Amino acid sequence: MFSSSQVTCWVVTDGKAGMENQCLGVAEALGLTPTIKRIKLRSPWRELSPFLRHGLEWAHSEKGDPVVPPWPDVLIATGRASVPASLYARRASGGKTFTVQLQNPVINPSRFDLVVVPRHDGLTGPNVMTTRGALHRVTPEMLNAEAKKFLPTVEKLPTPRVAVLIGGSNSVYQLTPREMAPLVSQLAAIINRGGSLMITPSRRTGAENLAMLQDGLKGLPAYIWDGQGANPYYGMLALADTIIVTCDSVNMVSEACTTGKPVYVIDLPGGSDKFRRFHAAMRDDGMTRPFSGLLETWQYEPLNDVGMVAFRIKEMMAARGKLG
Repeated sequence: MFSSSQVTCWVVTDGKAGMENQCLGVAEALGLTPTIKRIKLRSPWRELSPFLRHGLEWAHSEKGDPVVPPWPDVLIATGRASVPASLYARRASGGKTFTVQLQNPVINPSRFDLVVVPRHDGLTGPNVMTTRGALHRVTPEMLNAEAKKFLPTVEKLPTPRVAVLIGGSNSVYQLTPREMAPLVSQLAAIINRGGSLMITPSRRTGAENLAMLQDGLKGLPAYIWDGQGANPYYGMLALADTIIVTCDSVNMVSEACTTGKPVYVIDLPGGSDKFRRFHAAMRDDGMTRPFSGLLETWQYEPLNDVGMVAFRIKEMMAARGKLG
């Protein structure tokens, strides 16, 4: 049985919140309270990670958290900068540290105990586990807690309530006023057919797009997060009857699909082969549908990649005698 008193755990990343949350989601699904290691690399490992694998005991800068014994029972890491820590802990512990690397480490997966990648990456191997979406910290318990906190803000909005998760331009997609104008019209039409909207923009949405959204929905039953205080994103997921999300974020689509609620995906100009494979697979699995302005209801088994990863880790550690 996993518990914080029996099994020690490190979460190792370069400190980016999105990466750290993926690792924390797995650790929490294991029932562990991990030690968080935000590491920084010295040169030349900083430039050559993960390909430079010599002298790893010198790879980590004192500007980040130390990578020194006592070694944990399980180490969960993600990002290229975390690879030296995983390799070093596994080697220095004599293989006692069970290393879990999330996302493609770019080097041979056999150098870790388990590598977990989204299936749209196309990586395979005897110790490679594929997930349908991104890993995260969303659980039913967390959603219930967030719903209680957010409900007083939106309880007067008419039902059905539709959550709208809006990202923005990134390296592969673009969201400009050209795309925002028809989207605002479609969202207003949803309200006019009955119900209300709960909308959360992101930092990437941009001031001009946000202003168009606010102006276009003024006077209608819609809550738009203004960027002040904590983002009620998870409360929206919990209280929504239907979820609409832009296609630019694998994380947002994955988290929406943990709810088992209908998830519509707003297409944007751009894309990549990886994103197209991800969205096609989610549609084929019956979890998402393209957003065209009309809403329907359907059911599917909620996405639970994090739980499956945790189960696999427990299974592998038990088989290798690394539990109790």
